[in-house]
Amino acid sequence: MNSHDSSRYKWVALSNTTLGVLIATINSSILLIALPDIFRGLGIDPLAPGNSSYLLWLIMGYLVVTAVLVVSFGRLGDMYGRVRMYNAGFAIFTVFSVLLSVTWLSGTSGALWLIVMRILQGVGGALLMANSNAIITDAFPSDQRGLALGLNMVSGIAGSFLGLVIGGVLAPLQWRLVFLVSVPVSLFGTVWAYRKLRDTGLRRPGGIDWWGNVTFGVGLVALLAGITYGIQPYGSHLMGWTNPAVLAALGAGVVLLGVFTWVETRVEHPMFHIDLFRIRAFAAGNVASLLSGLGRGGLMFILIIWLQGIWLPERGYSFESTPLWAGIFMLPLTVGFLVAGPVSGWLSDRYGARPFATGGMVIAALSFGWLLLLPVQFGYASFAGAIFLNGFGMGLFASPNRAGIMNALPSIRRGVGAGMSTTFQNTAMVLSIGIFFSLMVLGLAGSLPAAMTSGLEAHGVSAAQAHQVAALPPVAVLFASLLGYNPMGSLLGPRTLDRLPPADAQYVTGHAFFPQLVSGPFHAGLTVAFAFAIAACLVAAAASWLRGGRYVHVDEPEPAEAPAGARPAEVAT
Repeated sequence: MNSHDSSRYKWVALSNTTLGVLIATINSSILLIALPDIFRGLGIDPLAPGNSSYLLWLIMGYLVVTAVLVVSFGRLGDMYGRVRMYNAGFAIFTVFSVLLSVTWLSGTSGALWLIVMRILQGVGGALLMANSNAIITDAFPSDQRGLALGLNMVSGIAGSFLGLVIGGVLAPLQWRLVFLVSVPVSLFGTVWAYRKLRDTGLRRPGGIDWWGNVTFGVGLVALLAGITYGIQPYGSHLMGWTNPAVLAALGAGVVLLGVFTWVETRVEHPMFHIDLFRIRAFAAGNVASLLSGLGRGGLMFILIIWLQGIWLPERGYSFESTPLWAGIFMLPLTVGFLVAGPVSGWLSDRYGARPFATGGMVIAALSFGWLLLLPVQFGYASFAGAIFLNGFGMGLFASPNRAGIMNALPSIRRGVGAGMSTTFQNTAMVLSIGIFFSLMVLGLAGSLPAAMTSGLEAHGVSAAQAHQVAALPPVAVLFASLLGYNPMGSLLGPRTLDRLPPADAQYVTGHAFFPQLVSGPFHAGLTVAFAFAIAACLVAAAASWLRGGRYVHVDEPEPAEAPAGARPAEVAT
């Protein structure tokens, strides 16, 4: 390929892979605000006993499958061609986007259909995410990768927030549009990728690591499923962390991942190259990515609940309209990403990843401190400034960190290395949701029951009924707020409301009662959650600083597989 063709091709590769990552990450969050309309369309109450698992798996199933599969798909890309795997991902994503949009079932059957199709759509998303960074790294010289990977990374992170707005706009029109909107984009991307992309990187043939795939896949699924069910109530307990099935899943996941680590040091062609962690920039970058994901992942849920359950209703927005407006009011977060990401990627090409990635995490920690100091009934200018600063800090971190990770990899390991990095990022998202929800539930459990009991009794609800509602798990309050349902209308039910004097029933289900009732307990949960996020970001900053100065891996000619434990060459610059 001559230099002119190479220069033109790299922008084609960046454009297509950025489109692929954007559509994959938009779909990771597009359901959050669309869920109320989807459940109404299916004719199912997600807050009814036993139905919360449908709610959680529609949200988490896509995230779990992408976290589990990206390493294996990255390894397959190294073996059989990254473009081939990426193209297959676009095609698979398109097919299951169509199948999601033509759902004809309703009720429980419809919910199960959507969950299975979402998981299979996630297979396509995993193929896209596992190979896009490796394709970009193959196409761009090392002194331009920061900008290229920055644009790609920012599009991915911005996609997770754009999905909120897109879902909020389309779902009230027709809930199937939430899935259908991906079809023309992914169909165009599929044809474009098959026609224009070509493998320019090195391939390393090898066998499939079956034992590694099985122990890793089953172990990570068990761990993430345990976390998913751990945030649901269990018996008389607020959450499921004492549920024997949850404890068994978590224990089995940890044991299997331990076995997986042992297997990977002994097989001839491992899927997860543990020796890559001997490269300081790769190891430190992934630790920082994991910790930043823990700080960022649950933030989206907390902000949505804060806006939908308290802030927007207090300002007269109907509960049904709050999902869309929550997405709109969170746009400064996306703007912060879009401002910082490309610039920091470009600067890291010249000065290295360490100052920008470290500074980004420090700024993110400061933004969480700012959010921590805000009153529950904040002024929007302060809130917008805090989330813009958070997006700016995360964008400042993300691009240089990913460029530093990819520059440190041998060319024959870029697929699996990118998959490993994406696994840390996606796993952190699920872990963060579990951690943030647990911290919020603990914060609410301290004072919400007493406040709810006295508030309901003061407006005509019988003592027995008030105690019964107050005894419901706080996670039901969080889910109702997340879905944009009228929380007290959902918790009390029409039978209880019909017995109340009309004025009391109207006030209890109105804009003021629930937000005022929950503000104090909610702020207690916010304090603990944001304190955790600050700690995670500061540790991520320390890990990022330890990556060392700027350097790029230089490949050495190797006629055969490198000996086990051999350290790749590194060149400091």
